[in-house]
Amino acid sequence: MNTDNIILIGMPASGKSTAGVVLAKFLGYDFIDTDILIQEKTGKLLHEIISEKGLEGFKKLEEDINASVCCHKSIISPGGSVIYGERAMMHFKEIGTVVYLKLPYTEVEHRLGNLKSRGVVLQEGQTLLDLYNERAPYYEKYADITVEEAGMSVEETIEFIAETMGIIWR
Repeated sequence: MNTDNIILIGMPASGKSTAGVVLAKFLGYDFIDTDILIQEKTGKLLHEIISEKGLEGFKKLEEDINASVCCHKSIISPGGSVIYGERAMMHFKEIGTVVYLKLPYTEVEHRLGNLKSRGVVLQEGQTLLDLYNERAPYYEKYADITVEEAGMSVEETIEFIAETMGIIWR
């Protein structure tokens, strides 16, 4: 298994950033949040980009930036919609191991709270459940490892990732 980089994918609120930061500290890796990278490269907030370019324009920009991430010994946390960009996902699979943080829908709904403040973008008439059901097959398609997070703490999640990847834990 490629331990050079670990890419965490999953729904918003699945713990990509939280688990990613803790895992990066444990391994001595860098932590990259690609949503922040997009904001840095464009000088705009995500919701501003979406307002200007629309959802499809944002997805294209997101794919371009994710497909150009060049790093070593990093935990990468892309936005939940990264899975729509096949070029970006193939790039991530080449540079590391893709880990799907899988949460049941009810837990995603509970953790998310206000969708607008979390930056979750739904198409006209789309519900969070619709989005969950649309994305889940993509997450499963690209995952090298799936972590069934229901009932797991952050520490249990990163222990599972480390052990599954053959990284000595503690």
